[in-house]
Amino acid sequence: MSTAVKGLWNIVLSGYPKSGKTMLANRLVAENQFFARVGVDELRSMFFNEAPPCRDEFLIYSMIAEMRDELLEKGYSVVIDSTAPDNVTRKFLVATRVKYVNCLLVMLNVEREVLIKRNIEKFGDAASVFAWDKRWKEPKGDIPIFKFKSNNMIQFEVYYTRLIELLESETH
Repeated sequence: MSTAVKGLWNIVLSGYPKSGKTMLANRLVAENQFFARVGVDELRSMFFNEAPPCRDEFLIYSMIAEMRDELLEKGYSVVIDSTAPDNVTRKFLVATRVKYVNCLLVMLNVEREVLIKRNIEKFGDAASVFAWDKRWKEPKGDIPIFKFKSNNMIQFEVYYTRLIELLESETH
């Protein structure tokens, strides 16, 4: 399925581990020929084989910014798949030197009990949820935000449809 996305997009996904960020990013890329995904976790693993935060987070985020801008300049909309727990990180990931780009912060919102259950199923415990609690900040500032609920697949589909409608709209 290919959608009729209007314009060039820099979309930053922000949410706790196992909130659905990667599933959303992969779906956007699969269904939109001119979308590319940049995954923060893959870069950490590739460069340092370390869990966040790794020994050089600044390098990881600098590489993300370079890849994002290069992809945007080549005409690809970018989906940045990152926990992005604080407003400084979100603002950095949304900012681009490329002109005429629509920017959007997608906040994945999942009930705490669901997050804990998903993390226990995947990792054997919920330590990552509690670790991110210490860094998590509510979004603020002038970045456009789309709140994406992902407690189950039915809800994911409803919010995915709403997100696509926004990306296809004439007004952003």
